[in-house]
Amino acid sequence: MIASISDLDVHGKRVLTRVDFNVPQDELGEITDDNRIRESLPTIHAIIRGGGIAVLMSHLGRPKGERILKYSLRPVAERLTELLASEGASVRFADDCIGDIPAHALATAKPGNVVLLENLRYYAEEEANDPEFCAALALSGDMYCNDAFGTAHRAHASTSGVASLYHVVCAGMLMQKELTFLGKALNAPARPLVSVMGGSKISGKIDVISSLMNKCDIILIGGGMMFTFLKAQGYNVGSSLVEEDKVELAGELLRQAREKNVNLVLPIDTVIATAFSNEAECKTVDVHSIEDGWMGLDIGPMTSRIYSHLIESAGTVVWNGPMGVFEFSNFESGTKAIAQSMALATTKGAVTIVGGGDSAAAISQFGLASHVSHVSTGGGASLEFLEGKTLPGVVALDR
Repeated sequence: MIASISDLDVHGKRVLTRVDFNVPQDELGEITDDNRIRESLPTIHAIIRGGGIAVLMSHLGRPKGERILKYSLRPVAERLTELLASEGASVRFADDCIGDIPAHALATAKPGNVVLLENLRYYAEEEANDPEFCAALALSGDMYCNDAFGTAHRAHASTSGVASLYHVVCAGMLMQKELTFLGKALNAPARPLVSVMGGSKISGKIDVISSLMNKCDIILIGGGMMFTFLKAQGYNVGSSLVEEDKVELAGELLRQAREKNVNLVLPIDTVIATAFSNEAECKTVDVHSIEDGWMGLDIGPMTSRIYSHLIESAGTVVWNGPMGVFEFSNFESGTKAIAQSMALATTKGAVTIVGGGDSAAAISQFGLASHVSHVSTGGGASLEFLEGKTLPGVVALDR
């Protein structure tokens, strides 16, 4: 059983909390998207309103064990201060995550305060899950909370090792939300359960597709991976992205779908171009009419209509991976159609889940993130969850 932060008495306690503040920044160090910080606010509120001290730890970027200024969490502390201004909560930034500096910050912290520790990955011991580093981190808290679903698939010190040193551990509000939505989608979905799978490569989604075949009624394929499936069916795909070493496997997945009576749907048309560029000459063709020298960069309008109809008729929809190169305006239509149909399905009562990563970026780009049931904060973690893998950061909370 996994306890929630809302179930625990945190009064007077230092709650060591793993958050995901790995936010994008521009060349000047300005945060360009603070969504991950905002997503952590319900858990921070639960701690400080309950009279506890929120001791926050996170990574930022990949400094690989070196203290690199551009990866400092200090700008995050400043943004967090702004977001918590209405609470009157003091946010203190500790210029290290272990040792005397955080110890001093905590010695003077009071209930209702927030202390943000410096980047965990300034220490290589974080990713190595080093026992001594875990013990040093554990000195900063009386209980442990994990609210970083996006890193739950990593057995790092802050997500796994340190939790084993505490008697009291719990999930934060965001972690609880992720587990509830994804768990229900896999274990007790409203039918039909439709999975939309896209992205550039089939290799990263093989295990997910195989696992979902045991749970889904319909699987819709798009993105660059569609061309590996099409080649497995004998189609000429021109210069489109194909993983040659996965063509046979794609054919096997198609056979498995037929055997399990799962409706695995492939595109019937595609938008092709002469080059990977928004300025390239482009046109829409049937998937059996792709010419040499042309590459597919989006699903076509007929496919979009078919996919949209299936999504809007669903009870539960899980979407992971764009339908095309949505970053280019000439090839965004397929992905935009999926986002719009997800929003419409939600209004009809469906549970709609966007599985993080590029899909989350896409639905945000189209202004529809608030129109679906849940947008996951963890691309890799949500994929592994859908594969049925155990996540170290979640296992560490199960007491």
